[in-house]
Amino acid sequence: MYQVKEMFYSLQGEGARAGRAAVFCRFSKCNLWNGREKDRATSVCRFCDTDIVGTDGQNGGSFDSAQQLSGAIASLWRRAANESSRARPYVVFTGGEPLLQLDSALLHCMHETGFEVAVETNGTLEAPDGIDWICMSPKSNAKIVLTRCDELKLVYPQEDAPPERFSAFQAEHFFLSPMADPQVRFGDDPVKARNTRKALEYCLSHPQWRLTMQMHKLLGID
Repeated sequence: MYQVKEMFYSLQGEGARAGRAAVFCRFSKCNLWNGREKDRATSVCRFCDTDIVGTDGQNGGSFDSAQQLSGAIASLWRRAANESSRARPYVVFTGGEPLLQLDSALLHCMHETGFEVAVETNGTLEAPDGIDWICMSPKSNAKIVLTRCDELKLVYPQEDAPPERFSAFQAEHFFLSPMADPQVRFGDDPVKARNTRKALEYCLSHPQWRLTMQMHKLLGID
């Protein structure tokens, strides 16, 4: 059974594929924070700004099989995307930590339906073979078990996860994403403004890294 917090059709807001249309499937649960505010201070990841508790979000729910969930994802794409579009259907599995639930059966079903499959993971769990695009976002001092990814997106700054720790990681793209105040979803955020300046300065002095902004928040979309 798959526990999904929400599913929606939108544009990728950051990283190497910013601006690309996709169905986003957000799984419930994470292995670095349980999603409950009272436990944030004692968790490995303390800055998550996403609701990952339960299955009560848009198009969320419990799905008994990979076929059922892949069918729901394909339906969202068909309802939103122009039928004449030549773009390959694209799904981004996120969370929470999607690799707690994304398995070979679901991956196979998505490929059978014609989808390109991406995942946004913290890198602490093994990934099933065949994922088309892996975005890894390390958190604090959590142990990384993945050995490669397509893009490494580091929330910055993190005291236990400086960019230097990952500069030799096997990835094609390296991004810094300024850390925001997890209590601010839209609007002015002095924490993010300060960290954006820090990230900008780091990228200028270390051009291996590129700055990425959360375009979806700037535009006020999901």
